[in-house]
Amino acid sequence: MLSIRANTRRWNNMLLELSDLHIQFETEDQVIRAVDGVSFTLDRGQVLGLVGESGCGKSATAMSIPRLLPMPPARITQGSIRFDGRELVTLPLPELRRLRGARIGVIFQDALSALSPLHRIGRQLAEVLKLHRDISTAAARDIARDWLGRVGIPDPDACLTVYPHELSGGMQQRVMIAMGLILEPDLVIADEPTTALDVTIQAQVLNLMRRLYRQNSALLLITHDMGVVSQMATHIAVMYAGQLVEQADAASFFAKPRHPYSIALLEAMPSAATRGHRLKAIPGQVPSAGQFPPGCRFHDRCPVAQPSCAHTPPALEPYGDHLVRCPHAVVRDCAQPQVEFRS
Repeated sequence: MLSIRANTRRWNNMLLELSDLHIQFETEDQVIRAVDGVSFTLDRGQVLGLVGESGCGKSATAMSIPRLLPMPPARITQGSIRFDGRELVTLPLPELRRLRGARIGVIFQDALSALSPLHRIGRQLAEVLKLHRDISTAAARDIARDWLGRVGIPDPDACLTVYPHELSGGMQQRVMIAMGLILEPDLVIADEPTTALDVTIQAQVLNLMRRLYRQNSALLLITHDMGVVSQMATHIAVMYAGQLVEQADAASFFAKPRHPYSIALLEAMPSAATRGHRLKAIPGQVPSAGQFPPGCRFHDRCPVAQPSCAHTPPALEPYGDHLVRCPHAVVRDCAQPQVEFRS
């Protein structure tokens, strides 16, 4: 009975579930398998860090949730995306538009490209509100002004009247965060929210997101920066060449990563221990989505690869409290990464 109750609580708390998701981009010359069988869940109150190098399929996975990928050339060929019990892959577009912004918020990585250059900040924020709420323009501007203050804009009234290009990169990103959170959505997707910012502004933006994030909502954080993930995430999913290669809760992941790619990412991070020493680089590069190798997709860069890795694709299997896509992770004692985990 206790097990049934625990499972019931877990089911009621689940907000997002991706199951065997496949996404491909079809061009005149080839079919590119950008996402290949990705599955994970995200509960209310969790922050999932989806990490990996550029070109691994992180953004394609994230943008498929609210179906913001251009279709065509993108196409979801297989799998399920369930949000609060509703299937999004087949959801009619009018219903999906009602969820976007209101219940699924997106913070894009390039704020200047995501914001309209033709309209002032006040109008853009007010339109987001008026699209989903029956309120006047004056009331929408008041809420927009309040949110600009909450994200740390020093003069919200002045910010309402300017165009995006008149703001600094840090201020643009703050506006983008306000736009993503202004309707207080249940799920927030943040795609590389600090990539274009200097370290000082980056720290301010991360502190801001931690402060505004609601405990009964969920955050999907896409990044290649393991330092950002160590500060923000409760759970980690590592993606490589269109596949998930490791999943674990954040504390366990940073204490004992299992997949060779996860270890390599952590060893490439600068830290106090590496000061004055050359950082470890991962040799080679992520394979093209149109030319994945037949076996393990990481084998030609992997320090523990065996001959069988070149032609036998590994499955994502449990190892302790991790899910790992590597049969050799079981027999390898992974080095402790030089990362301080902060909850």
